[in-house]
Amino acid sequence: MGIVIKQSIKNTITTFLGFGIGALNTLFMYPYFLGKDYFGLTGYVLSAANILYPIMSFGIQNTLIKFFNENNKTEQELNSYITYMLLVPLFFIVPLMVLFYLFYDTIAVYESQENPIIYSFVWIIPIIGIFMGYFEIFYAWLRAHMKSVFGSFVKEVFVRILITLLLFGVYFEYITPSDFIYSLVLVYGISLLLIVFYANKVKKIVLHFKIPKQSKSILTYTVFIILSASIANMLLDIDKYMIKHYMKIDNIAYYSVAIFIAMVISVPSRAMHQITYPITAKLMSENKWQELNDLYKKSSITLQVVGGLILLGILVNINQLYLMLPVEYSQGLFVVFTIGLSKYFDLILGNNNAIIFNSKYYRAVLILGLLLVVLIVLLNMYFIPNFGLNGAALATLIAITLYSLAKLLFVVLKMKLFPFTNKTLISLFLVLISFLVFYFWDFNFHPVINIALKSILVSGFYLGLSYYLKISSDINFVMNSVFKKVFK
Repeated sequence: MGIVIKQSIKNTITTFLGFGIGALNTLFMYPYFLGKDYFGLTGYVLSAANILYPIMSFGIQNTLIKFFNENNKTEQELNSYITYMLLVPLFFIVPLMVLFYLFYDTIAVYESQENPIIYSFVWIIPIIGIFMGYFEIFYAWLRAHMKSVFGSFVKEVFVRILITLLLFGVYFEYITPSDFIYSLVLVYGISLLLIVFYANKVKKIVLHFKIPKQSKSILTYTVFIILSASIANMLLDIDKYMIKHYMKIDNIAYYSVAIFIAMVISVPSRAMHQITYPITAKLMSENKWQELNDLYKKSSITLQVVGGLILLGILVNINQLYLMLPVEYSQGLFVVFTIGLSKYFDLILGNNNAIIFNSKYYRAVLILGLLLVVLIVLLNMYFIPNFGLNGAALATLIAITLYSLAKLLFVVLKMKLFPFTNKTLISLFLVLISFLVFYFWDFNFHPVINIALKSILVSGFYLGLSYYLKISSDINFVMNSVFKKVFK
């Protein structure tokens, strides 16, 4: 776990830094600089692009890592492999963009039925989707070489810094809110160029136009994995996309703030996933099942402890946080609790996704995923008109919980791998106790001071007990390392 700990810590720090900048953007600059309508429009454009990008990349980012160790025996084989990975998506992108161009007006009219402001911006969605998709392919190339930190920095920090600069441009009236939306194309285009440059620096990419070995297996896996990746993204973004069909677009702004707050819980998982995914693929290709089972358990309990701390930090401070936002944003309070719990459950499954996507059972799980996409669409169609933003959150909670449970059962029943130990229940109990102790009272100070003080207290209480009970050996190792450096 040495390399996992080292790079996961770096990725976690980078991701938290990015979320810190994102918090400044989402909680303050978007609402006050951009306004709720254009904030909602931004949420719609980026959610639609997120749904689209796995299709634009053709799921190659996951395929690249899975088959990497089997196609790098010689330099020529490796060059053929990466060339194939880069060209395959084009066979899908080119005809899709032609159709999009020919039927643009019909698509734009449909998308803007409830909110006419959308019409002029529909064309940028597939372009951002393409940039996102190819970014993920080159990022996968770095992860396959165990070099994930720079890609994490560009994705989580650099993109948000550019957005911050653009928001200041709106505030000082250098650009209009409409210019800001169009400039998102430039932001994701620059991030793609950066990752291409660095990926080529880590390992020079030489195009070699020869079909690699196992091309049939690669293509078969890719066709299935593109749908799996699309399902995962749809479960995260379909609610924001569907809200604009039933409600005014400013509601996406309120929902986006709540979702952003809740998504902070997934930061450790996103950071650890960058390095555990290629390690999982390697262990499975070498049939090292005991080592894989150990990684599964360690990743689960480590993420549970860290995720539990973040969940507590959010929930015990959420009321004070909303006092600093325009009053209409407070209708997302229930959304934070609902989505936060769903992300926490997903978090404690550790590297479950990496195990499934690199196993022979990915086809079966895909079928379950397709059924759940249908379910979440139907749930949103019922819940949003009847319960508004809370309905969208409930639909997401039900879908993500069922999907996560299905994947867990598949790994347990089919592969005899189990992520939980007796420490899992202890950690859950500790989260519940900490919540009950700290949620129902506040200091009579400014919300910022209140949040800071409660965060320090809950962190000391929760981490102190976690350390004493030795819930996660990896967390204790990191804390001991810190203690040695501080008190030496």
